[in-house]
Amino acid sequence: MKIFSIIFTVLVIASIVFSATKIDMSNPFEGDSVIALIMIMAALCALALIYILMTSKKIQDNLKKKR
Repeated sequence: MKIFSIIFTVLVIASIVFSATKIDMSNPFEGDSVIALIMIMAALCALALIYILMTSKKIQDNLKKKR
């Protein structure tokens, strides 16, 4: 699980960096820039979900240790 989360995090960060290069700063809400902004938001949501999953796994492991 830990390896999956690390690999997924690296892929998400790479996706954010790639999408950031596609944004046209003079017109950020037109054409391909909108798609890049949507992709960045989706990648940030995926990153938040993976960190929530990691936190829940840590809590679950702590509860198992206390039993």
